[in-house]
Amino acid sequence: MSDAAAKPSLRLDKWLWHARACRTRSAATKLAGSGQVRLNGAVTTKAHANLRPGDVLTFPQGDHIRVWRVAALAERRGSATVAQALYEDLKPPTAENRLPRPAPRGEGRPDSRQRRQRRALAGKED
Repeated sequence: MSDAAAKPSLRLDKWLWHARACRTRSAATKLAGSGQVRLNGAVTTKAHANLRPGDVLTFPQGDHIRVWRVAALAERRGSATVAQALYEDLKPPTAENRLPRPAPRGEGRPDSRQRRQRRALAGKED
């Protein structure tokens, strides 16, 4: 038996759910299969990829790109404090490393009052 087969491992989607990176197991499966997760620098599209302690995960979470080193594997999903023991955050979220947000779209068509205000600003009185 090789060393890789002897080390304990866990499915990527299960570990993301245990570590509370995703709210539900199906959301973790969708994230792992979306191609947005990097496992040790390589893009993975398989939710069943084997994850071992020491592996580095890079994935989007909210407005940030998270970089976590797997510290431990869990048998089941526990509390938030237990989940925090499963990983080491290599790049904690800060205001500087936020993902850019798309520009907000307009609020729709202006109503009568807004049209009158725009005409008055432009100097086009009725």
